[in-house]
Amino acid sequence: MPEGFPLDRSARMAVLASGSGTNLQALLDAFPPTGDEPLARVVLAISDRRGARALDRARRAGAAAEHLPYPRRPDGTLDRAAFEARAHALLVAHRIDVVALAGFLRIVSPEFVAAWSGRLLNVHPSLLPAFPGLHAVRQALDAGVPRTGCTVHFVDAGVDTGPAIVQRTVDVLPGDTEDALQERVQREEHLAYPEAVRRVLRGEARP
Repeated sequence: MPEGFPLDRSARMAVLASGSGTNLQALLDAFPPTGDEPLARVVLAISDRRGARALDRARRAGAAAEHLPYPRRPDGTLDRAAFEARAHALLVAHRIDVVALAGFLRIVSPEFVAAWSGRLLNVHPSLLPAFPGLHAVRQALDAGVPRTGCTVHFVDAGVDTGPAIVQRTVDVLPGDTEDALQERVQREEHLAYPEAVRRVLRGEARP
């Protein structure tokens, strides 16, 4: 792994996603696997869910797509350490420079964060530090705030506590439903994530 950004070459990106992969798609559009974008190329997508649409998006774009299930221990609990060891090995094998969590519905360990410190990013549907954790859009509606938005941030050992890189704001409209507000926030995420990646890779944002 490189010591820091900017690099003297196009960075190799991996995206971890659990679901439909709309933020992955935004990153694939901004940094095509086979394109000539000088800053980065998305070359790998990993999902813990076999049927995740994110894997189909990656394959169609020409990126490697890997289903990496969470192993279970004999007592039936999920073995995060085993998953992360396999994920780390896969990232190293693909010579990954920066990792983007995009709708990845697992909390990564402090050990994984330390291994990818400064090159591990996440997007969250609120203006952090407001409304961390699950159901951030619902939290914003319940709190009655006039505006919310999204944050792309460096990942640290906490939950949604890492330094912000890019934030984009969305007004909360009278009568907003969770779905309607979530859709508008997500549109801003699709703009914020590529912008944040560019800032990191240019050396303009550091944890």
